[in-house]
Amino acid sequence: MSSGVWFPALGLLAWLCCLSLGPVQGGKVLVVPVDGSHWLSMKILVNELNERGHEILVLVPESSLLIHSSESFKTEVYQVPFTKAELDGKFNELKDGVFLKPPKVTDLFINLQRLVNFTTIQVTACESLLNNQPLMGRLKERGFDVLLTDPFLPCGSVLAHIFNIPAVYFLRGLPCEFDLKANMVPSPRSYIPVAFSGNTDIMTFPQRVKNMLMSFLESYMCRTIYAHFDDLASKYLGDDMTYSKLLSNGAIWLLRYDFTFEWPRPLLPNMVFIGGINCGKKSPLPADLQEFVDGSGDDGFIVFTLGSMVSNMPMEKAKQFIDAFRQIPQRVVWRYTGDLPKDVPKNVRLMKWLPQNDLLAHPKVRAFITHGGTHGIYEGICNAVPMLMFPLFGDQGDNVDRMVVRGVAVKLGIYDLTTESLLAGLNTILHAKSYKENIVRMSEIHLDRPVPPLDLAVFWTEFVIRHKGAEHLRVAAHDLNWIQYNSLDVIGILILIIITFLWMTLKCCLFCTHKCCRRGTPKKKKE
Repeated sequence: MSSGVWFPALGLLAWLCCLSLGPVQGGKVLVVPVDGSHWLSMKILVNELNERGHEILVLVPESSLLIHSSESFKTEVYQVPFTKAELDGKFNELKDGVFLKPPKVTDLFINLQRLVNFTTIQVTACESLLNNQPLMGRLKERGFDVLLTDPFLPCGSVLAHIFNIPAVYFLRGLPCEFDLKANMVPSPRSYIPVAFSGNTDIMTFPQRVKNMLMSFLESYMCRTIYAHFDDLASKYLGDDMTYSKLLSNGAIWLLRYDFTFEWPRPLLPNMVFIGGINCGKKSPLPADLQEFVDGSGDDGFIVFTLGSMVSNMPMEKAKQFIDAFRQIPQRVVWRYTGDLPKDVPKNVRLMKWLPQNDLLAHPKVRAFITHGGTHGIYEGICNAVPMLMFPLFGDQGDNVDRMVVRGVAVKLGIYDLTTESLLAGLNTILHAKSYKENIVRMSEIHLDRPVPPLDLAVFWTEFVIRHKGAEHLRVAAHDLNWIQYNSLDVIGILILIIITFLWMTLKCCLFCTHKCCRRGTPKKKKE
């Protein structure tokens, strides 16, 4: 081999070796997660950090939905002033009635109040943690290098400020784009649709008017949702502290989406895309489940789940699904824990929990029935599976609309579902070739990236550990007030200069005109 070939080959080998090297010394990572489905994807990063030699401590409330102890990392359980039953009740309020009645305009305000009620109970849990002086003392003594948290709730950000350690935020997004506003990301309403507006990034004039009006409503929602977060921040960190100001100190924002799914928009250098982090690793299916899906023949099978937190539905609604599944040749793997009719057809397999990503990766899968959560959406995109979607609450409606516009999904309302409409939606997904072609194209774009999202998330977390933050990526906009940020002071001075110049020019013209007129007037002769 010639020397001209050896040098590039050696360089490539050295580069690959550098990528495979772990950190020289493991860091200490304090994790403050958000319960529910938020934790499922963060747990992937936590486990990977642990495998790479970092010391992990996860703070867990004693009443929790999905956060449990693990052999992969250490946990610290702290007391909270509510029971598991009370927590379940608050969560059930969020999904109350979605199966039985169509959404109304007033539901927006009802759901807003339910969200505030749910987050308020989480704020009381945070206060219990902050007031637990023995635990706070032990945590401070540990000397953590970084705090990993989901800013959907404020406790992690408050702890990072108290312990004076950099925060890495792991999130899908916050209600009313509060994450983007806190990080001073430009959001022109001319092409960035407001949540729940139904707009895309290409809007007509009436749609832009609607978008602008809804942005005012969004501002009201922000004040309502985050008022008690502001109270918590000012109570423990000083009267001048707000939650927006607290969030602005985040070192790195790990965003669980990318522009395959989101509308294109401006972002800042400390914001990193890790969409699809939950569908990187695939495992073999259990033997009995493998036999069930392998035996589906050329017709294949369908995966059906409404997310980690919704595993049942009213009997009459479940019967509609059963009646529809009885009439199709495909087999169905359905995550369901509720009551069902006794005559469940043989082509339906019920499971209390199913390996969703592993099933979607199977070559015989034909469709994915889902509620529109981002975990399921990205697993569907990664594995190129067209979707039949039933948005239930939260951001799921907007998520589903994005997929429908891209021609990879059909949207149905769970509240007005009939067996006939379900069969029509399934037949469209299963037999219209465009849906499969579009999702394959979407999957290829999503997977065409230089670094897998999990590796990217680990890199930036370790970057913050190595450099004790990422201050160089923080824009100077945080140090400007509203007038300075919008250059209103500069515009005002320029307008004043222009007005002064025009006024002086006008005065000079008037003066010269007056002088000329006086010279041109003949003097009267004396008699």
